[in-house]
Amino acid sequence: MKVQRLRVTFARGDALRYITHLDQMRAWERALRRAGIPIAYSEGFTPHAQIALASPLPVGTTSDAELMDVFLAERMHPREFSERVGAQLPPAMRLVRVEEAGVALPSLQAQVRAAEWEADVAPPPGFDVERAVADFLAADSVPWEHRREDEVKSYDIRALVKTIEVEPRPGAVRLRMLLRSDSGGSGRPEQVAAALGLPAPLRLHRTRVVLASASPARQAWRTRGRVTF
Repeated sequence: MKVQRLRVTFARGDALRYITHLDQMRAWERALRRAGIPIAYSEGFTPHAQIALASPLPVGTTSDAELMDVFLAERMHPREFSERVGAQLPPAMRLVRVEEAGVALPSLQAQVRAAEWEADVAPPPGFDVERAVADFLAADSVPWEHRREDEVKSYDIRALVKTIEVEPRPGAVRLRMLLRSDSGGSGRPEQVAAALGLPAPLRLHRTRVVLASASPARQAWRTRGRVTF
């Protein structure tokens, strides 16, 4: 039985950038068990721990702001949860914040609206990154095709991009992007870089996952929220 829902914000560093979503979930389950956390489990013949990530982080990327909901069978103060679980995590995985969220709120994934990314790229000599970004943002639409094995998906990549900012870096530039991420589509920073005419990013780092409500505790009584772009 689920009596409490804790929303966990955590960071994933370079040492774990290449683990899969499944590996990450297994690491969390082990840490929670070792910490003696009273996790709630699903019913049925094969019970599963009631934990869920928002917008799983792609392989090869790092983050300062991953979100995960943990449902508990017994109430626990967020501070105690943080102390006990933090001691069981590998060095490249760090707790940032733990707060209570309403048990009856929609799933964490259903509340995701956007994500902020940093993409470090090394532009070709003479390439005007700021002009490319300005032209992209000024366009009404930018047709794009995403190829995966034998499947080709066509869509308007411009519709998935809210903002792009350019920050000069030694030997590269850093693109700070706010990309849409909801049931209607999710922007991928490496594809936005390619649409700008840039090579594959040297580094991809997620800095924030934007939810329909920025305060889960304040919205504990609500059934849904929204963000307007």
